[in-house]
Amino acid sequence: MSRLGNLIDRYRDRVVGSTTDLFAHAPYPLAGTLSYEGDPGLCGPDSVTWPVIGDAAAFVGGIRALLIQAAHPEVVAGISDHSRYRWDPLGRLSRTSAYVTATSFGAMPEVEAAVALVRRAHRPVRGQSHRGRRYSAGAPALAAWVHNALTDSFLQAYQAYGPRRLSADEADRFVGEQTAIGALLAADPMPTTAAGLAQWIADHAEITRSPGLVDAVGFIRKPPLPWHVRFAYRLLFAAAVATIPARIRRTLGVRKIPGAATVGRMAVGALRWALGSSPSWHVSLVRVGAPVPSGLFRQPLPNSERIDRTGALRAAS
Repeated sequence: MSRLGNLIDRYRDRVVGSTTDLFAHAPYPLAGTLSYEGDPGLCGPDSVTWPVIGDAAAFVGGIRALLIQAAHPEVVAGISDHSRYRWDPLGRLSRTSAYVTATSFGAMPEVEAAVALVRRAHRPVRGQSHRGRRYSAGAPALAAWVHNALTDSFLQAYQAYGPRRLSADEADRFVGEQTAIGALLAADPMPTTAAGLAQWIADHAEITRSPGLVDAVGFIRKPPLPWHVRFAYRLLFAAAVATIPARIRRTLGVRKIPGAATVGRMAVGALRWALGSSPSWHVSLVRVGAPVPSGLFRQPLPNSERIDRTGALRAAS
């Protein structure tokens, strides 16, 4: 390999290492996934969920979801009063990522374990918001705001920054697949079409400013990240803001920067080049024995000791 090729590979490896380190503060949720050979989980290899959540655009979707979730006073009050995000931001990031990974790509026992973990964590999250309303993290309406914000954000980020735009039918399929996940946490209501979901988010009657919103948005804007990833994060943050409906941007107090969408496409494209698609998507394809598309995956496979040179699943020893 040429010297230039070696330099490029080393740079890509550094990007992979820096990115994966951010999500390494919780146990990997698919560590035992190859024990469930043939189990497609909730979504499966023919789903829209696997390529959407498996793409680098999901990084933008995650930031967008956190911002939109903060626009609901009772939801953000629960986060402010009970979450450890100020003291353990990477831990919370890793736990949220683990939940999305498990419910999207996991076999059914892994999906159920992730949901049970969230239910336990939500049980004590109760209190009163600044406007005097009682909240409970397990309440269907609040679970719906959190879930629907995630679904809409991953979809909008993929449509804006993914490798291609989904058709209207594919977008609706993605939303429908995600409702199966939200149902496990009793989220209600859950719109079943992409257009209905986007309108439900944009026109939601409960959106308003709150003390928790100010704190959360300030934190999401400038989290205590390692210095070498801060610049890239700022680009992804701006890209996320660019996809948020104007009414919610005004509530959050964030501004759409001219050119942010263009820069966002470049930043996500660079991440896609460096990282490839999610190794969790890759290992799940192996688990169910589905064809593995060439050129999509770059990172080492989790559970590689159970996978042979052809990418097929070895028999358990």
